[in-house]
Amino acid sequence: MWPCLALAQEGDAPVEPATPAPLVLRASSQLQETIPDAVRAQMPAFVSAEHLEGQPDVRAVLEGDAELRRADTVIRAQRMEYTVPEDFLQAQGQVRINRAGNVYEGTLLELRVNAFEGFFDQARYQFLRNAAHGEAARVDFLDRDRSIVRQATYTTCQRTDEATWKPGWMLRADNIHLDMAEEVGRAEGAVLEFQGVPILPLPYISFPLSDKRKSGLLPPTIGINSINGLEYEQPYYWNIAPNRDATLRAAIMAKRGLQAGAEFRYLEPSYQGTLHGEFLPSDRLRHRDRWSYGIKHQAGIPSPLGGIGLNLNLERVSDDAYWRDFSRAGTQLTQRLLPADAQLSWNAGDMGLQLRTLKWQTLQDVTAPIVPPYDRLPQLHWRYAPPQWGVFDVNLEADATRFQAQRSLTGQPNATRSYALAQISRPYLAAAGFLVPKLQLHATQYEFDSPLADARRSYSRVLPTFSLDSGLVFERDASYFGRNFLQTLEPRAFYTYTPYRDQRLLPVYDTAANDFNFATIYTENAFGGHDRLADNNLLTLGVTTRLLDPSTGAEAARFGIAQRLRFSDQNVTLPGAPALDERLSDLLLGAGVQWTPQWGLDSTVQFNPKTSQSIRTTVGARYSPSHYRTVNAAYRLQRGTSEQLDVGWQWPLNDLWGDKGLDLGPGRGQGGGRWYSVGRLNYSLQDRKLVDTVVGLEYDSCCWIGRVVLERLQNTLQSSNTRLLFQLEFIGFSRLTLGSNPLTSLKQNIPRYQYLREQVSTPSRFSNYD
Repeated sequence: MWPCLALAQEGDAPVEPATPAPLVLRASSQLQETIPDAVRAQMPAFVSAEHLEGQPDVRAVLEGDAELRRADTVIRAQRMEYTVPEDFLQAQGQVRINRAGNVYEGTLLELRVNAFEGFFDQARYQFLRNAAHGEAARVDFLDRDRSIVRQATYTTCQRTDEATWKPGWMLRADNIHLDMAEEVGRAEGAVLEFQGVPILPLPYISFPLSDKRKSGLLPPTIGINSINGLEYEQPYYWNIAPNRDATLRAAIMAKRGLQAGAEFRYLEPSYQGTLHGEFLPSDRLRHRDRWSYGIKHQAGIPSPLGGIGLNLNLERVSDDAYWRDFSRAGTQLTQRLLPADAQLSWNAGDMGLQLRTLKWQTLQDVTAPIVPPYDRLPQLHWRYAPPQWGVFDVNLEADATRFQAQRSLTGQPNATRSYALAQISRPYLAAAGFLVPKLQLHATQYEFDSPLADARRSYSRVLPTFSLDSGLVFERDASYFGRNFLQTLEPRAFYTYTPYRDQRLLPVYDTAANDFNFATIYTENAFGGHDRLADNNLLTLGVTTRLLDPSTGAEAARFGIAQRLRFSDQNVTLPGAPALDERLSDLLLGAGVQWTPQWGLDSTVQFNPKTSQSIRTTVGARYSPSHYRTVNAAYRLQRGTSEQLDVGWQWPLNDLWGDKGLDLGPGRGQGGGRWYSVGRLNYSLQDRKLVDTVVGLEYDSCCWIGRVVLERLQNTLQSSNTRLLFQLEFIGFSRLTLGSNPLTSLKQNIPRYQYLREQVSTPSRFSNYD
């Protein structure tokens, strides 16, 4: 197509160059990733060649740089003969097919073009979706989606122009059945080679052609565990439906025996959940049957009367030692408190009602026993929180709970506790500051199953609380270190008053002291829960300054300080704790800096002015300059209790010798591969020993990744579990794992760890268009 030209006539005024209009992209129905079959059958075929002869709509013979195009299929060869009525093509001499981005090259082709039925001799192929390629003595095309590759090779290693090129890994097979609709490959009579060495015979194997889920055997896991001995686990994945699947597992542990397990997942528009279970008959180390099961279910059902929700969270195991004995990834139960939690809720507008039962299974350790929390059998909770009630904010809630536990462990009577809490506030908000007066009324009633120390079996308490929260915001333009900022100065004052009521005889069911931080220092009660209401008459003063980017509003730095001034003693405390008579609390200092997106610092210090010592200090820093480069460090001090240093990292070792090798970040470069160091070290400065250790290496070549990780995690004060984890990942094919999956350990232990091959968008057929 020739461009249109506008010619100026003699005497015309000079034409001023027009300002080009901005380029606007729009969708076109002619650029479809998938062409419907009905549309494809109606699409014409276009042919071109240096020499063309034949009859229109009957037969065409093309010689010399011959080409045929139809829909998303392009065929090139030295010579073609195309019969139109039968839609049959014969091609020879440097034949090349590009069908929707998938490329085949060979010497001889016979094909029914639209049906895509035929064969290809001495072919090479490459798939767009996963960049897999290989060679075959023959390719049989069964239809547009299915083909059989005979005497074939298969790999995702990128081919180079070197004559001595060999793939890092390759699958050799008698036959490979490829199903592009299901995105699954099935190989028969196959051998997996790594670095030219056969490592695994595979009489039959199925493998994915994309990241789409499919049923079949998953790679086995083989490992050596310091507790269980030699382990072998074989999982099977069952893709039941797009919204349901199951994983079945069988494991052999040399020191214990045979274990079976399963996990079932489901996802529906109004509910979702997971069921899992494991069973080990006659554990040879514990001389008993071992089992575990769990259920998680979430449902939300709309109704004319409001939304109804049902949440279940159930975990149970056979014995107290289960959490230490079975720590393989995927079946890990490291919690010592296992819930059986069922919640039925109703919500309609501003009102909600919830019925809950919660019963704990406590896994005790004789060397470190714990007092279990109370079961709630049951709990009924009601709330009313309208978004606006005139100029006031109102919140009402009521609750009745039956607390139950073993008295021999708690040393307290069980009880039914009911409370009602009403809050009303009148916020005054402005750009320059705020003022929020609030009034609360808290009424509580207890009914005990055995008498208290003063012989009472019931107790009631009604307490009001008044608070006044206020703050100002000052702003100014500022410049530091060559950067312009909007700097704020935000003083804040918070006063609260609650009268004293003797609560020493009351048991504690769900109450603990609040952590001392910038979130809790401006609250009315020093305790979380409803068994203690602190008698407060105190004023909290604080000030914060921030540096904000004037163009984006992002916070580059934050510095704050706060302290409480107590006007009278706090006599309401938890059992065994003394009254608070200090007029000035510890000083709370905080700082956060994120000068650039690459690094950040966050710290909090609780400082005692009398002793001139920090009671608690937390300092954390991170440096993440780019993909797959991150260092995280944290120092934590709880004076008299613990002092720890925690460091985690992921970093390319190639940086040490000039950043040579393969950069497999977003650019997916080429080269000789890249080594990564990964790990996390948690060191107790008080005990002078490593508490948790995870160190390893990753090697990322163009088409495979190797990982080796040494993991030592503390189970109890006296025991730990040590594992060596090894994995070979053949990109786009499968993973072979020795020990538990090291990826799980790295993600759980290293903050901001990145998988070396994060999922990217699916390539378009137009990206390989010719």
